[in-house]
Amino acid sequence: MAGSHKAGAASRRESGDSAAPRRRNKRSRARIAGVTALSVVVLAVAGGGWIYFQLNGNIKTFDDGGVSANRPAASTKGSNVLVIGSDTRSGDNAEYGHGTGDIGRSDTAFLMHVYSDQKHAVAVSIPRDSLVDIPPCKLPNGTWTKDKHDVMFNSAFEVGETVQGNPACTQNTVEKLTGLRVDHTVVVDFAGFARMTEAVGGVQVCVPNDVYTGDLNPNLHRKGTLLFSKGPQTLSGQKALDYVRIRHGIGDGSDIGRIQRQQAFVGSLIKKVKSNGLDPTSLLPLANAATKSMTVDPGLGSPNKLISFAMSMKDIDLHNTKFVTLPWRYEGARVAVVKPEADALFAALRADRTVDGQDAAGKGASAAPSPSASAPAPASGQGISVAVYNGTVEKGLAGKAAESLKSAGFTVTGATTAATQDYTHTVIEYGPNDEAKAKTLATHFPGALMRQAKTPGLTVILGTQYKDGGANAAPSAPASVPPSVADKARSADDNICSNLSYG
Repeated sequence: MAGSHKAGAASRRESGDSAAPRRRNKRSRARIAGVTALSVVVLAVAGGGWIYFQLNGNIKTFDDGGVSANRPAASTKGSNVLVIGSDTRSGDNAEYGHGTGDIGRSDTAFLMHVYSDQKHAVAVSIPRDSLVDIPPCKLPNGTWTKDKHDVMFNSAFEVGETVQGNPACTQNTVEKLTGLRVDHTVVVDFAGFARMTEAVGGVQVCVPNDVYTGDLNPNLHRKGTLLFSKGPQTLSGQKALDYVRIRHGIGDGSDIGRIQRQQAFVGSLIKKVKSNGLDPTSLLPLANAATKSMTVDPGLGSPNKLISFAMSMKDIDLHNTKFVTLPWRYEGARVAVVKPEADALFAALRADRTVDGQDAAGKGASAAPSPSASAPAPASGQGISVAVYNGTVEKGLAGKAAESLKSAGFTVTGATTAATQDYTHTVIEYGPNDEAKAKTLATHFPGALMRQAKTPGLTVILGTQYKDGGANAAPSAPASVPPSVADKARSADDNICSNLSYG
C-alpha cells in the first residue's frame, strides 16, 4: 500500500541504547562541546561578517552526501541552522581533555531559527538523552543504515564511528523530529570554545555554590581542591570549560540544568563580544579561535557564504536572542519528547512566530485567518490515489477521512491506524514528482504539514487537528510557542545568575 512504510514505522523502544554506560566517563569530560558550537552564532550576532574574508584557510567542510533526500520542503519563513558540538579529543582537543583519537561524539546540539525579519532568533536546545527516531544514515562505506526508533538523540552523531562524527545523520534526525528544513549545519569542537573565551578576555558567570575538583570528576572519590568560589566571576580557557561541563555539585545536578547554565553562559559571551567592540582588533582573534575549530556544510564553506550567514544575524539585539529547551519529561534514565508542546513549538517556528507570539513582521497572533483568505477551496481528487492513516487515539477517524476524500473523487487505497497515535498536526507525505497531487490533497486538510518522501505515492496521517475540525475546517489561530516553553525562555541580556536550573 502506498505510504505504508512511511506511516507504519514501529514506535517500539530498543532495549539497548546506543549510548551505553561505559561511555559516560568520556562524555563527562566534554559536555561543553555543544556550547562551543555557538561560537559562529556569537560572531554573527556581533555583526562581524566582513572579517571572514581573512579566515578562508580555517574552515573545513563535511561531506553532505549523507543528507537525506526525504526532507521537509524549503521555507521562505526564516532560516534554520543546526549547531553541533563535537567532543573528539584528536588534534588540538587533546590539550583540553584526556585521551587521543576516539570516536567523534556530541552531547549537546541546538537548532537556531533566524526569523525572516532578521531581528529575532531562537536557539532550541535538544537534550542529548532525548529518545527520538533516527532515519536512515550514510555509513563511511557508502551504505545506509535502517531506521532506528526510540534511541538517544546524541547517538546519531556516532553513526559510522568516525573521529569526525556524522553531522549529516544528526541533521537528518533533527529534520525528522522538527519538520523544519535545516539550511546549514555547523560543527565546533571544545578546543575552539576554550580559545574563544581567552580571545575575548574571559566571560562573566555566576556560581551558585563552591565547586571542587571532585564535582568535576566524581571518580576522584574525594572533595578535592576548590575550583570555583561561590558568586559572580570571570572565566576563560580550561576554567570556562570546567564551569560549563560540570554537572555534579552545581545547580540541580541534571543535564537539563546544565543546558540552562550553558545558555546563560552563551548569553554572557555575546554581551562580552558586543562590549569589546566590533572592530577588527577585537573580532579577528575571536574569529580565528572559532573558525579553526569549525566544520560546516558545503553551503557555508567559503568566506562569501559565511558573510551572508553572519550578516543575516547582525541586527539581532541581546533581548531578541532567545534560548529555549525542547519540551521534555523524564522516562526512566532518559528524556522523552513531550509531543503536543514540541509539535506546537516547531509549528510556531515553521510559521515564523517569535517566542512572544509575534510574527516576523511584528504582527500579533490573536486572530485566526478567514477560511477564504487562508486556504484554497477543496479541489477535485479525480485520478489521485491516497492512503489514509489515523495518527490519533480517536476511533474511526481514518474511515471518516476516507469517505470525505472518496466523495471528492480521490481513490483511497487504504484506511487504517498509524504506528503511533501522537500526531497533533495532520501530515501529508508525497513521493518524487507527486508534489502537485499533494497540493491538491492539502486543500482538503487546511493547516496540514507537507513532507517529501523517497517512495512514490501519497499518504495522509491524521492528527488531532483533523479530529477537532474535520477535513474542510478552517485552520486554527496562528501557531504560537506554547506558554510552557515561552515562560522559561532565556534572553541573552538576562541576569547571569537567574534561572540556572530547570526546576
